[in-house]
Amino acid sequence: MPLQNRVTPTGDIIATPHRGLFTGNRGIIHDPATKTLLRKRWSSPAWITCVCEFRGWRRKVMGGRSWTELFFLDEATAFSAGHRPCFFCRRDDANRFRAAWEKGNGIADIRARELDTVLHRERLERGKKRLHPLPMPVAQLPDGAMVQAGDESFLIVQGRALQWSMAGYQKAKAAIENVLLLTPPSAVRALGAGYRPVLHPSALS
Repeated sequence: MPLQNRVTPTGDIIATPHRGLFTGNRGIIHDPATKTLLRKRWSSPAWITCVCEFRGWRRKVMGGRSWTELFFLDEATAFSAGHRPCFFCRRDDANRFRAAWEKGNGIADIRARELDTVLHRERLERGKKRLHPLPMPVAQLPDGAMVQAGDESFLIVQGRALQWSMAGYQKAKAAIENVLLLTPPSAVRALGAGYRPVLHPSALS
């Protein structure tokens, strides 16, 4: 029985056998005795994305009262949900993201805690995923941005919309309408300023 630890582009946490390319966390949000989630879906505004392998360390998923291991299809999914690269296990990526975020948002010398404050404000609204108006036409969004149309989430790559699923992406079956932005606007500006997220292979095929 799979654990409830896979994050969707809308930030929901679901149970699925798929694991994805990245792990990460939002603090401690599980009961180690039952390996089930608590009612809360975050305990820290630092929502991070980590590599699944680091220095040969091994963790028992939801096995202790430490951070709750979450999993993402790819980095675009993690950004959409409101996460950012970890400054510990992904320092180079995190520094590249911060530099692009500063360039795209016209802010200098931002600290990780300040960055988390901005992202936290953009990712949630009354405890639920915050959707934003499109800052530009869908086809002009930078690669890696994600949008919502109805009940479906879509990744934008080279101006094309790819429908997200737990297993990967596929070409949208029709033109998408009534679109809202899932990826926090400040992160979209970082993508526009040159940060290249790691995408699932199905997005590039």
